[in-house]
Amino acid sequence: MIWFSERDDWGQLYLYDLESGKLKNQITTGEGNVTQLLRIDTDARQLVFQAVGKEKGRDPYFTHLYRVGMDGKGQTLLTPEDANHEISLADSGKYFVDSYSTPVAPPVAVLRDSSGKLVIELEKADISKLTATGWKPPTPITVKARDGKTDLYGLMYSPTSLDQSRKYPIINRVYPGPQTGSVGSRSFSPARSDSQALAELGFVVVEIDGMGTPWRSKKFHEAYYGNMADNTIPDQVAGMKQLAERHSYIDIDRAGIWGHSGGGYATASAMFMFPDFFKAGISESGNHDNRVYEDDWAEKWTGLLKKNPDGTSTYDSQATQNMAKNLKGKLLLAHGTMDTNVPPTNTLLVVDALIKANKDFELLLIPNAAHGYGTAGNYMMRRRWDFFVRNLLGAEPPKEYQIRSGR
Repeated sequence: MIWFSERDDWGQLYLYDLESGKLKNQITTGEGNVTQLLRIDTDARQLVFQAVGKEKGRDPYFTHLYRVGMDGKGQTLLTPEDANHEISLADSGKYFVDSYSTPVAPPVAVLRDSSGKLVIELEKADISKLTATGWKPPTPITVKARDGKTDLYGLMYSPTSLDQSRKYPIINRVYPGPQTGSVGSRSFSPARSDSQALAELGFVVVEIDGMGTPWRSKKFHEAYYGNMADNTIPDQVAGMKQLAERHSYIDIDRAGIWGHSGGGYATASAMFMFPDFFKAGISESGNHDNRVYEDDWAEKWTGLLKKNPDGTSTYDSQATQNMAKNLKGKLLLAHGTMDTNVPPTNTLLVVDALIKANKDFELLLIPNAAHGYGTAGNYMMRRRWDFFVRNLLGAEPPKEYQIRSGR
């Protein structure tokens, strides 16, 4: 039997004897995680698998394909390019299609044989029409985490007409996990939400995968286990400050943050836990108190309940409404009234706490909208742009600007 385990702090494969139940040998070793086992060749006693973080000097989120013997010997990289590889393996195992790209480089699709040897280049994406519009890719970034040691990876967006003699507010687009991170796929994409569009209004926008998100070590993933209100925010703050030190055009005194769902929860955490740092935030559809959210998601991360001497608990400290009295900046809360993923009562808990604390805030309830806002999505995006333009740029946006399809 082949068993997956993180017992050595990384996601590895192990070979067990089914008759005795004893470990025969560890198949994969070293840093980096096996992400998917694609093929077992019982005759050759070899495995073909995908993994991240095994190639030094590369983005540890890039997926590569490997071959290794069941005895743990002969591990071989089959996809040499420094990129994120999406694999389609033939049933025979003799060939595979490899489509590789990065956030800044468009995909190239090639056919390789089982040894990784290039057979033929199939196609290469042509983005000349995209670049002709003035499009530019985001900038990959690396910053240190809250501990000052751990590397964190992300993307930064800036206006195409960036003037380095000016000062631009910085906005963090956050998704804290723990089941994924802010950046998402490392494959090429012409747009990632409205990050570049927001940057074009006069901002620097960043996405950083903080500690507590997956695909790194087990220790990294469990960084804030049992304290969901952490939401990677100490890492976001640390990273944003480092970027401001590197780039004189970033105005760290005008910092904003926004996110949806878990990102909405993280935004509220940021505004309440770092009220002097974040000046404006938009919390969309946040699961602000995981006691009233899905048990199949929240209970995996909130830890076991522990009572404090004062009658409070470790669950109370993870609920953002209990920190609402700390708000100093501008906050917009938004939620769909028919959200069956994160019920709107999650946001109303925060609303109630803010009112009791006599705090000013904005509230947008979208009738009949689910967790995603559907046809109201463009309206929410426009309201997002307007909110940051008013509260970070100090300007008045066009009244009721209508976002239309570019077709």
